[in-house]
Amino acid sequence: MSRIGKNPVSIAQGVDVSIKDNTVTVKGKLGELTQTISDGITVKVEDAQVVLERASESKDHKAQHGLMRALINNMIEGVSKGWTKELELVGVGYRASNQGQKLDLALGFSHNIVLELAPEVKVETVSEKGKNPIVKLTSFDKQLVGQVAAKIRGFRRPEPYKGKGVKFVGEVLRRKAGKSA
Repeated sequence: MSRIGKNPVSIAQGVDVSIKDNTVTVKGKLGELTQTISDGITVKVEDAQVVLERASESKDHKAQHGLMRALINNMIEGVSKGWTKELELVGVGYRASNQGQKLDLALGFSHNIVLELAPEVKVETVSEKGKNPIVKLTSFDKQLVGQVAAKIRGFRRPEPYKGKGVKFVGEVLRRKAGKSA
């Protein structure tokens, strides 16, 4: 992880990075994110780049160095471009629709699952005839959009025999052979 931490993070156009005490705040056109920096890591802004340095060569400081660099990079990319996760509903009768921030999923249970999403996450559902429904989640916070996508996937995980369930677009499932007569 220490090699990742040594790389400086370039600041995109229109993004403002400020450091106060041990908190980094990143503001951009899509939103604002804050992250508390762990002890032993110092953050500086030099020449439109964020540079992180660690206090010692201990294993913990090396791991935190790479982690904090990756988190700051994800924050800068998030407030400038945004993050998107796409989920595909594979199965007969599986449907998805949304009204504003409410996502309505029909996943083969007796009742539909209605999920109220955070205002930072924008949801869009695509249902074309002959294709599986797709749920698109977009946000400037990578951690939040990943957490929401994992929660939706957790309602009906893809099973290994037919591949039915909620999966990420592009996810390759390990398939098993069924019983042979």
